[in-house]
Amino acid sequence: MIVKAPSVLLPKKGTDLYKWSVIACDQFTSEPEYWQELESVVEGAPSTLNLIYPEVYLGKNGGRGEKIRSVMRKYLDEGLFTPHEGYILVDRTCSDGKHRMGIMAEVDLEKYDYNAASKTPVRASEMTVVERLPVRIEVRRGADLELPHIMMLMDNRDNFMRELYMLRGKALYDTDLNMGGGHVTGYELTCTGKIDEYMRGLEERAGEGGIAFAVGDGNHSLATAKACWEEIKATLTEEEKAAHPARFCLCEIVSVQDPALVFEPIHRVVFDSHGDFVNYAADRLKGAGSCVMISGGVRRIIPVNADPAHGIAEIQSVIDGYIKANPQVTVDYVHGAYNTEQVAAREGGTAIIMPLITKENLFSCVKSRGTLPRKSFSMGEGRDKRYYFEARIITDKYKISDDKVIRSGNED
Repeated sequence: MIVKAPSVLLPKKGTDLYKWSVIACDQFTSEPEYWQELESVVEGAPSTLNLIYPEVYLGKNGGRGEKIRSVMRKYLDEGLFTPHEGYILVDRTCSDGKHRMGIMAEVDLEKYDYNAASKTPVRASEMTVVERLPVRIEVRRGADLELPHIMMLMDNRDNFMRELYMLRGKALYDTDLNMGGGHVTGYELTCTGKIDEYMRGLEERAGEGGIAFAVGDGNHSLATAKACWEEIKATLTEEEKAAHPARFCLCEIVSVQDPALVFEPIHRVVFDSHGDFVNYAADRLKGAGSCVMISGGVRRIIPVNADPAHGIAEIQSVIDGYIKANPQVTVDYVHGAYNTEQVAAREGGTAIIMPLITKENLFSCVKSRGTLPRKSFSMGEGRDKRYYFEARIITDKYKISDDKVIRSGNED
C-alpha cells in the first residue's frame, strides 16, 4: 500500500498548544519580522518552532541544524510526547472561516519519485530544484523526528471526507492557531479498515503509470525525505528496508476538490534589477495571456502565454536568464498579491503577479506534461498553510513501549 495508518507523537496533556503549533517553515521567507514576532509569542515554551528550520534563515544561521536535533532529543528524553497509533482527521478552520479536512497518514517513499518524467503513483506537482535539497538534507540527516507540513492531494469526487467526519472519534487536540492562522482540531479515527480500503481503491483507479496522489505543499520536504531514505536504505538488509521508519513520511492527505482548498498563484519579487527587469521581460514574453509587473510604483501589463502552466514556465525562464546574466540579482517567491507588492516596495524590487493554475485540472496537467514549473501555485494564503502539530520517530534510536517513548539502545 502507498498509504498506511501512522504512528505519531502528540504533545502531552498540559502543553500550551497555542505556542506548540507553528506555521510551515517555507512561509514568510521575505518577512523576518513574522518569525521574530512568532518567537516572542512562543516565549521559551515547548514549541515546534524549536524543531524546524524557518527558510527565512537558510544560509544565515550556522549550527541551527544541530540545535534542532538537540532539542528533539531533549523533548523525547523529557517525556514531552504522548504516542498515538492510527489515522487522524484534521479539521482546519482557515483564516476566512472555511473548514478544510485532511487525514494524517504515512506515505511509502518507495512509491514516490520527484523527477519530472516520473510514473510512480505519488508524484511531485512542481519541479524539484535539486540545488535546494542539500541544506534540507543536512537538517534531516541524523534527526530523530520529522514534523510534516506536506499536504498530499487526492482527486476524489465523492463524500468520503464527510463520511469520516461523521465517524470521527474523540478530539485528540483542539486549539486556536497563533499569528492569525485560524483553528485546528484533530479527531481520532478508528475506522482503519475503511480508510485502508479507500486508499487502495485510489491506487487501483490510477492504474499503471497513473497518479494516485500529487504533492500539493511541501514538494522539497518530501524530496528531502526521499533523498535521506535512499542514503539509509543503502545500509540496510532487505528485511530491514521493509520496516524502517525512514521509509515512510508523515503527510496530511487532502481532497483537491475540498471547497476550502483554494489555489493561489505564487508571485515573484526580483531584487537589485534597478527597474530594468520589466523591459527585459517585455522584450521576451509574448502571448494572449498576461501578468502584471510593478516597479517603482508603476504597474505594467506584460503579455504571456495564455496557458497558465506554459506562461509560468516562460516567466520563470526569463527570470532565470536575467539572473544568470546579472549575478547580483536575486528572486523570492511570495504568497499573496498584496504581500508581494509590499515586499517589492519596501526592498526596491520588481513585483511579478503571476497567472493562476486551477485545481480542477491539476492531476490531468501533471499526468500529461509532467511536473509543473517550480512555485507554480500555492494552496491558499500563507496563514492558511499547514501548522506543525504531530511528530513521528524516523530513526531506530527511540521506540514506543507501554505507551511511552524510550531510547531503544541503538545508539551510534
